[in-house]
Amino acid sequence: MGWAKAAVAGTVLGAIAVGCQNKMYDQNKELMDENKALRDQNDAMRKQQAQTPPVQQQPVIPQTPVATAPQTAPPPVTSTPHAPKPVEQIGGLETTVNQRTGDTTVHLPSDVFFDSGQATLKSTAKASLDKVVTALKSGKFASKRIVVEGHTDSTPIRVSKWKSNQELSEARADAVKQYLVSKGVTASRITIKGLGDTVPRSTDLSKNRRVEIIVLAAS
Repeated sequence: MGWAKAAVAGTVLGAIAVGCQNKMYDQNKELMDENKALRDQNDAMRKQQAQTPPVQQQPVIPQTPVATAPQTAPPPVTSTPHAPKPVEQIGGLETTVNQRTGDTTVHLPSDVFFDSGQATLKSTAKASLDKVVTALKSGKFASKRIVVEGHTDSTPIRVSKWKSNQELSEARADAVKQYLVSKGVTASRITIKGLGDTVPRSTDLSKNRRVEIIVLAAS
């Protein structure tokens, strides 16, 4: 009877031992399966990373500052160096000075001093011309050489004793010279020129019809 109990006890213990071994085996198998799954997952991630090209960082290009031109003040407006410069009028007539040569020019409008197509001085113009004579005989103009130039417009002469604008311009210049001499200006100081329509002053024809008394800066 005692032997039978021992046999039963041994059988029970053996069964318990077998059961424990089976449980441990199952647990170990689960752990191994989990480890394998983790390893497979890691391998898949490494393969994916290897297949994905690395992102290239764009190089940073330094920005070059745009050069700007230095701000400068605009040049002052100046007159043309050789352009005639208006000065104090002589005899109430337009007077200019050539800035290059220093010559002084008194402009006598032909329409005021002469009738159309004529070379005889109008009596009404002589008062202004007398003041010019006074200036030529005294002060800074005394003894200076004088050139009297006659100019016309480009309109051909049709009714006149003068055959051309050239002849008319010369006759008017000579008329002015003769008047200056009659008022005491030395004849040897005066030279006359007839230039016709070759030296226009303006697109306004009336301004081209003129006689100019030029006092030369150089004696």
